[in-house]
Amino acid sequence: MAALANQGPRLSELSNGLPRDCQELYQEGERQSGLFQIQPQGSPPFLVNCKMTSDGGWTVIQRRQDGSVDFNQPWEAYKAGFGDPQGEFWLGLEKVHRITGDRGSRLAVQLQDWEGNAESLQFPVYLGGEDTAYSLQLTAPVASELGATTVAPNGLSLPFSTWDQDHDLRGDKNCAKSLSGGWWFGTCGHSNLNGQYFRSIPHQRQQRKKGIFWKTWRGRYYPLQATTMLIQPTAAEAAS
Repeated sequence: MAALANQGPRLSELSNGLPRDCQELYQEGERQSGLFQIQPQGSPPFLVNCKMTSDGGWTVIQRRQDGSVDFNQPWEAYKAGFGDPQGEFWLGLEKVHRITGDRGSRLAVQLQDWEGNAESLQFPVYLGGEDTAYSLQLTAPVASELGATTVAPNGLSLPFSTWDQDHDLRGDKNCAKSLSGGWWFGTCGHSNLNGQYFRSIPHQRQQRKKGIFWKTWRGRYYPLQATTMLIQPTAAEAAS
């Protein structure tokens, strides 16, 4: 991987130009993970971090690992993306929306605690555009993990929130402001992988609640050591 990183991004050799996502790159025969230029439909080209696995190509959309990047950013930063694609970064809501397009996708969430334990989750999602506040549409079983108190038959739509654009499901507070970072907040207490990075677990519960957490795994007040989020369109097979 180190050698690959030094080579810089590589361009696909697809006859019709750049691939629209990491899955298309995988279908063309690429098996090495790394940085690539892609161009989703209707979008200018941009750089992504692709992870190639036995079940196809995944686009990494978020990584936390050492606290080197400040994730307490405003709406425009979360829309455009920030950080270092080879370190800690957020790809950007508009780029993720362009990658998924009108297709359903699978979101993979990889979590690590400070004791060497890891958890990996995968669930179907659909991401709306900015006109929906980049709402994440989830099926019923997953929606409860992310803070849905009531779930409609077709799932739940969770808008994205930042401290300067409050779209969460709490009427009495701004989750992004009282916690930290931008996220698909339900009612503040279920998950926030873009929270404050703690290199050691704070004694104060009030501080701990601002950290990176996934309630159904290590609990509400356990700040995680590392997280990675990846996305793969599920309709890719049908499109090929």
